[in-house]
Amino acid sequence: MNQRFYSLDVFRGATVCLMILVNNPGSWSHIYDPLEHAPWHGLTPTDLVFPFFLFAVGNAMSFVMPRLEAGGEAIFWKKVLKRSALIFLIGLFLNWWPFVTEVNRLVEGAAEFQKVSIFKGFTWVDYSKDKAGNIVETVKGVRVLGVLQRIALCYLFASILVYYLKARKAFLFGLIFLLVYWMLCYVGNPADPYSLKGWFGTNIDIKILGISHVYKGEGIPFDPEGLMSTLPAIVQVVFGYLVGDYIQKKSKVLPIPDKPGETTGGMYPMLAGLFVVAVAMLVTGFCWDMVFPINKKIWTSSYVIYTTGLATLTIATMIYMIEINNIRGGLARFFDVFGKNALFVFALSAFLPKGLALIKLGDGINPWNWLYRKVLIHTPGAKENGSLLYALCVITFMWAICWWMDKKKIYIKV
Repeated sequence: MNQRFYSLDVFRGATVCLMILVNNPGSWSHIYDPLEHAPWHGLTPTDLVFPFFLFAVGNAMSFVMPRLEAGGEAIFWKKVLKRSALIFLIGLFLNWWPFVTEVNRLVEGAAEFQKVSIFKGFTWVDYSKDKAGNIVETVKGVRVLGVLQRIALCYLFASILVYYLKARKAFLFGLIFLLVYWMLCYVGNPADPYSLKGWFGTNIDIKILGISHVYKGEGIPFDPEGLMSTLPAIVQVVFGYLVGDYIQKKSKVLPIPDKPGETTGGMYPMLAGLFVVAVAMLVTGFCWDMVFPINKKIWTSSYVIYTTGLATLTIATMIYMIEINNIRGGLARFFDVFGKNALFVFALSAFLPKGLALIKLGDGINPWNWLYRKVLIHTPGAKENGSLLYALCVITFMWAICWWMDKKKIYIKV
C-alpha cells in the first residue's frame, strides 16, 4: 500500500484490535453494554467491528486490483480463488479445532461422573443411537460458516464484481443487490420478515448446510454468518473498494508532507467528497431503518448503508489527522502493528483459547483463563471491570506478538 495512505493501515489495525477486544472478555456474563452485540434490531459499537473490517478488505482490494487487472484473467482467478479458499479453510479449521469433545465419565477414585475431554478426531458430525439402537445424526456438528468464512466469500464475489463490472457498474449492481435482498426478506415471510424465527435465510442455511452445521447460539438454529446474509455483506466490500479507489484517484499522491498542513491541493476536495458521501449514507441508512431495521445478525441493507457511512466518515477523519496534519503518535503506531498481520492475529486469538483450554488446571481453570480466574476477577468495583481488564491484557499480549513479527519483518499474508 502506498505510504500516502498510512491512515488506511491504521484503520484496519484498529478494527482488528477491536475484534480481539470484543471476542475475549474475561467472562461472557460480565461485559459492558457497548461491548455487547445488539440483541436483535439496533446497533452498538461492537456491531461496527465486522462491517468495518469488510470495508477495510475492500479498501485494500483497491490497491491490489490494478495489478490483478494488469496480470490478466488467469492471474486474477488464480490469486483470488487461492486467497479465498485459504481464508475459508482457516475459518473452518478454527471451528473444528481442537478435535475433542467432553463426555461424562466416572473417573477412577471419584464419587460421581465428571466431564472429561476425549479426542474424537476429525469428526464432522456427532452421532448417537436411538432407543432401537440405530445410529442417528444429531444436531451437533462442525459449524461450516463463521467470520473468516464470510470474509472469504465476500472477498471472492466482490473481487469478481469489481474485476468484470468496474467501479461504476459494480456500484449500481451493489445498490440493486441491497434492494433485492430487502425484497427477498419480505417475500420469504411477509408476516414476520425481520424476526429471529421469521427470517427467510435460516431455512435455506439448514437445507444447504444441514442443521448439524448451523450456529445455535441464539437458542434455535440460526447462523449470523449465514449464506443469505452474506449477500449484502458482499456489497460492504464493494463499497470499501469504491472508497479506496476514490481516495487514490482524487488525491494527488506525492511524498508525505514534512510539516502539518503542507499537502497537495487534491486532498481537500477528496476529503470533502468523502464527508458528503458519508453523511448521505448515514441519512439514507437511518431513513431506511424505519422500514427495514438496522440489524447486524441478518445484515440488513440499511445496516450496510449506515455502517458504510460511519466507516467512510472514520476514514476521512483519519486521513485528515494522519495524512494532512501528520499526527502519527503512539496510538497510530500501536494500531498499525495489528494491521500488518491482521488475519493472522485474528486467527491466533481464536486458536489459542481453544487449544489452551485443553490443559486442565482444576476448578475450570486453564492457562488461557488463569489470569482472569485467579487475579483479575478480584478487580475492585463492578465485575465488568475485571472482565474488561482481561480483554485489554489479551490485546496487549497479541500486540506484543505482532510487534515482534513486525520488528523481524515477518508478515503472514494469505
